[in-house]
Amino acid sequence: MRFELPPSVRKLVAARNELKAHFSEIDLHFTFDGNLVGDLGEAVASELFALKLTGRSNEGIDGYAPDGRSVQVKASGTARGAAFRLVETKADHLLFFHFNYDECFGEVIYNGPEEPIRKSLPVFRTGQRSVSATTFRRLNENVNAADRLPMQSQEEI
Repeated sequence: MRFELPPSVRKLVAARNELKAHFSEIDLHFTFDGNLVGDLGEAVASELFALKLTGRSNEGIDGYAPDGRSVQVKASGTARGAAFRLVETKADHLLFFHFNYDECFGEVIYNGPEEPIRKSLPVFRTGQRSVSATTFRRLNENVNAADRLPMQSQEEI
């Protein structure tokens, strides 16, 4: 499910794209990564799905849906997927976004319970493990409509 990035994010992306074009002969990419991508994901999720964000105080839970479900948000600006750390707290729900910064749109790759994603991870004790975008897409196909968070209309954003 594709959506337009919110106006504030589009401004940031436009500035990034301007830098990328200006330095194109030097082959600088100005990729969004790390905490910025995660923060963008949470900001977009709060607007698209009316999440009440928790800030950095809750490990494993980024916010709460209007119906009370705890939600973890993952985001990527690449086609690879998302990384997970081993944490005690598990969220009820997971949202995974892909951001296409060149064309200024986002896509909801996964909107469903967190448990099937966690079950797809290899067993690990330390560090982090990744779930591929292909796995997110495959598992998203099996999510019942009633288990998805409803998206706010673009006019409400």
